[in-house]
Amino acid sequence: MKYFTLIIVFLLFSCGKKEDVLLPKSNITIVKDVQDLSPIYIFFKVDGKDTIADLNRKSAIISTNWIFNIDKRLPLKLVVPQVIKMQEKKRADSAHKNENAQDYYSYADSIGKNLAFLPFTKVYYKMEKPAKVNFVVYFRKGKKQVFMGNKEIKIAEILKYFYSIKFEKVPDLVFVFDKNMSYEEYIQYKIELQKHVTHNLDRLPVEFIF
Repeated sequence: MKYFTLIIVFLLFSCGKKEDVLLPKSNITIVKDVQDLSPIYIFFKVDGKDTIADLNRKSAIISTNWIFNIDKRLPLKLVVPQVIKMQEKKRADSAHKNENAQDYYSYADSIGKNLAFLPFTKVYYKMEKPAKVNFVVYFRKGKKQVFMGNKEIKIAEILKYFYSIKFEKVPDLVFVFDKNMSYEEYIQYKIELQKHVTHNLDRLPVEFIF
């Protein structure tokens, strides 16, 4: 609960004005406790007809674990460029680098009533269409299942289906997320992937946002 307190205090008093982050929700906790952390915030803001992902990184210390608190209403196409910016900053700073420091997305566990965390330190994002030589797992906005080739399957069956194919040369497995899906939908996909897929992989697939 102490993490909720820290976030609420920051939101209410940062810069002398109220700022809210509506976190995504799930019914499962992947990681419950993170120590030695720095909070990073991406707020949902509107300027006229434009939606803006407003990054606040004032508290980000390179050598600590970074907690990304991101508003669930933002589209993925606005969130990920800000995340890439912070990842590149951390990866490039060799002077203050801590090999044990991790990056996490925060979300609310609606069952456990606690703040939960989803690790993504090893994920590399690309804001483009993947090359045809890759084997694509496509996550569409508003869908519960994913597309592999011309087949729609459950997330839990991704690896089973991939390894069932007799490739002449095994291609790289990559994830492609619909750039227009909400950040909340993305996090819900990521939690399912953590449960059923990525914890079994030595190397995480590159994620394309397109």
